[in-house]
Amino acid sequence: MEKNEIYVIYGKDIAAMTVRLADEANLAGLIGERGKRIGLKPNLVTAKPASGGATTHPEIAAGLILYLKKNGFNNLTILESSWTGGSTAQAFKVCGYRKLAEETGVKLIDTKGDKTRLCDCAGMKLEICESALAIDFMINLPVMKGHCQTRLTCALKNNKGLIPDREKSRFHTLGLTKPIAHLNTVVRNDFIVVDGICGDPDFELGGNPLYGGRLFAARDPVLCDAWAAFQMGYSLNDIPYIGAAEQLKIGSADISAAKVRELNHDEVQAACRTAPVGKVRELAPYIAEDNACSVCYASLIFALSRMNKAKLNRLKEKICVGQGFQGKQGHLGIGQCCAGFQRFCEGCPPSGAEVLAFLGG
Repeated sequence: MEKNEIYVIYGKDIAAMTVRLADEANLAGLIGERGKRIGLKPNLVTAKPASGGATTHPEIAAGLILYLKKNGFNNLTILESSWTGGSTAQAFKVCGYRKLAEETGVKLIDTKGDKTRLCDCAGMKLEICESALAIDFMINLPVMKGHCQTRLTCALKNNKGLIPDREKSRFHTLGLTKPIAHLNTVVRNDFIVVDGICGDPDFELGGNPLYGGRLFAARDPVLCDAWAAFQMGYSLNDIPYIGAAEQLKIGSADISAAKVRELNHDEVQAACRTAPVGKVRELAPYIAEDNACSVCYASLIFALSRMNKAKLNRLKEKICVGQGFQGKQGHLGIGQCCAGFQRFCEGCPPSGAEVLAFLGG
């Protein structure tokens, strides 16, 4: 897998999807020596199951552990700390990582209790947990979701779990943009698997999951976050820490140069049929959905959530989305299934940013 590539996979068998991503990316080849210390860094910001949209599905870590052990890698550690004031031990238990560690023999490290080292992060002094610094190959497992302050949290921001709580608090006094970027000049992002199954589009602590039914892998954390922002309807100007990280030469934010490879486009799932909550329920009256694929539906929700009430009220009819509109005529549709409509947003699926631009948001 090259640095400018992004691999995308759809489905419901999360562990099998993860193994496929690792295999296609030749993760074993990227790691190299079998004796290397390999870290898995999920997002366990709070003690809530992944179905709520805040935390990383444990099946992703399970799939990676299966793949790594099969390929001769046994020095594996899961390391994380929950948000300031939260219990990582409780998050490990509730989110399924305690059970996973017991079943696989993988070590769990709560970095809240770790020793730290003051590091020069491209001119900014930051405390970083020693267990993270000891890792030879770090696999970042963020959730693609919203954040109340930075709008997006994905690969770059997920590494806040590798600093002590006192440093997390200081990040907020410094303004999050600069320290997030500088932190990633030292902490490793060797391989990234993003949990895009059902991240909350608004809030980092979840409660408003939006089913997307996909995972994606990358090697460049800047490109990864830029692409995630695009999927959620944001521009780079909306997420300043991405541009700041690019300026520090951590990676490239040029998504136009990214090579996006869909491993199984034919397996895009229909949107989750669980009762909509929060933002999804609020925006449902603007949508006419008929057997919509999960990612296309999520892109429309991401776009509508970026529009203010006045712009939403200017929509004179519901926006159609779904396979049920194939071969039919209409006025306003999203995705290639609505190609017969007077106006439709191209793409299969289109991104949130493309839908937002199409709607004039």
